[in-house]
Amino acid sequence: MNQVRIEIEKAKQLIKMRGYKLLEEESLDHIVQYLVKDPINDEKVLIWCVLSGEAVGIHEVESLEKTMESKNASRGIIIAQSVYTHAAGVGSKKKNIELISRNFPSFYLFDHILVPKHEILNEKEREELLQKYRIKPYQLPKIKSSDPAARAIGARPGDIIKITRDSPTAGKYVSYRYVIEG
Repeated sequence: MNQVRIEIEKAKQLIKMRGYKLLEEESLDHIVQYLVKDPINDEKVLIWCVLSGEAVGIHEVESLEKTMESKNASRGIIIAQSVYTHAAGVGSKKKNIELISRNFPSFYLFDHILVPKHEILNEKEREELLQKYRIKPYQLPKIKSSDPAARAIGARPGDIIKITRDSPTAGKYVSYRYVIEG
């Protein structure tokens, strides 16, 4: 029962960290389902919390894909405490489904004083930044997609992240990072 609360808490923290707007919440037999809207690219995302202790396989990935089609969601996320099979990992990448592992933090990462604010730039902000500095994205400093803060906000390779830090001398200090595979 305690594991169930942890998975639901992880889903709620994920929704908060990524700035998703909750559209609906539904409890099924061993799955808690959240339909959310991504404010960056205005698309629907379906989040599944798998509450059973069994390994998550390709069957769950395919079931989520069917549910995504019926809910008109363009992306999916599965959160589980158990392990994912290799087939689920391979299949999820082809179907635009993200698998959240058990080591994903169940607390709000950006509440810590040493963790600056991270946000993904939308297409308009991205183009303005690249034109302002007359650079290509690959010329920016890089951050791996496996970085905990990048994973928390859902950054994918090719995205640009804006990092805002408080500075004792400059007030606010803004830096940008280009997300790479890793």
